[in-house]
Amino acid sequence: MTTENPARPAFDREALAAHALELHARNFNCAQCVACTLAPFVNADERDVFRAAEGLGGGMGGFTETCGAIAGAAMVAGYARSNGYDDPTSKQDTYALAKQVVDRFRDNVGSTLCADIKAVHADAPLRPCDECIVLGLNLAIDMLEGLEGR
Repeated sequence: MTTENPARPAFDREALAAHALELHARNFNCAQCVACTLAPFVNADERDVFRAAEGLGGGMGGFTETCGAIAGAAMVAGYARSNGYDDPTSKQDTYALAKQVVDRFRDNVGSTLCADIKAVHADAPLRPCDECIVLGLNLAIDMLEGLEGR
């Protein structure tokens, strides 16, 4: 039997995915879609998260490097795990969480680079952005659920 954290609502993955994709349809970038959707679950202000994630879209500032969905999930890891400004000693734990997300994303998609995923230099994309957003969201949820037992 599992008990839910009363401070945080349960994850309704289907509803959260629909919300993230709605944000994408409203022109949010992939990082914003993941991070803003999960902001309430890590006690973050969604509007602040939106602004912080703005430069992470298009593979980090439009350079088609690291996929924004991964970057958004890494932001969520920081919000969930960081000890905060006055105690900067949690970096390694946060890095480990982000690495798990990156590794699992790469295993599922075949790359973490936006250019590869969107086929900037190839004939066919590995995945459309919407699928990457949902995957990044679900990997971040998995990470958050894993933290609940700690």
